[in-house]
Amino acid sequence: MRVHVVSDVHGNSRDLAAAGEGADALVCLGDLVLFLDYADHSRGIFPDLFGSENAGALVELRTARRFEEARALGRRLWGEFDHTGASRESVIEEAVRRQYAELFAAFPAPTYATYGNVDIPRLWPEYARPGTTVLDGQRVEIGGRVFGFVGGGLTSPMRTPYEISDEEYAAKIEAVGEVDVLCTHIPPEVPELCYDTVARRFERGSAALLHAIRTTRPRYSLFGHVHQPLARRVRIGGTECVNVGHFNATGTPYVLQW
Repeated sequence: MRVHVVSDVHGNSRDLAAAGEGADALVCLGDLVLFLDYADHSRGIFPDLFGSENAGALVELRTARRFEEARALGRRLWGEFDHTGASRESVIEEAVRRQYAELFAAFPAPTYATYGNVDIPRLWPEYARPGTTVLDGQRVEIGGRVFGFVGGGLTSPMRTPYEISDEEYAAKIEAVGEVDVLCTHIPPEVPELCYDTVARRFERGSAALLHAIRTTRPRYSLFGHVHQPLARRVRIGGTECVNVGHFNATGTPYVLQW
């Protein structure tokens, strides 16, 4: 059995279309949307609206953890945009819909997917075709092994679209229970798995996920979210914890074979 796993696709539909080649199934751990590319400031919804120079300024502020200044920049730019008469919510949703139409069309069958923190879950049912199964706080059997899926991220200063409370996240982890492969968007709360060496900050990992790994001992904990982690793999007891990679940049899936 061969399963390919991707995360943090961020608009890379070209490589996504080939990500399932040679695999019995594709697993996607979310973040399909590209709002702002930290490496290429000309790519994403934000620069399409406000230009790459403003996108670069926003990246610089966020990287320096000057979140209030970053939000002030956003408010100013949206204020200048508001004269068009279109609401920011409708403009963003239209752009997200264009990306989702292209990305969901690239999924092979079967695909098992969960949400990332920048995704908009309420839109997924409109784009998920037959052969794509969306799971969040749920389990599924793939090739004789039980996979559990928990999507989204935890609340953070970034205020991305699908952030939930620690309590809600812990409840989804508990609902999944004992599985062979625990699939999440965010990592367990382990410092070397949560630190992004390029953004120079800790992303939020889950304490509930770490507790589940220690108590239920899945074979694998697979996740993404941190694009350039200090460590890509950490072993916790009998569990191999793996950041499956920043698919937007690499275009290469992680391979799980048994």
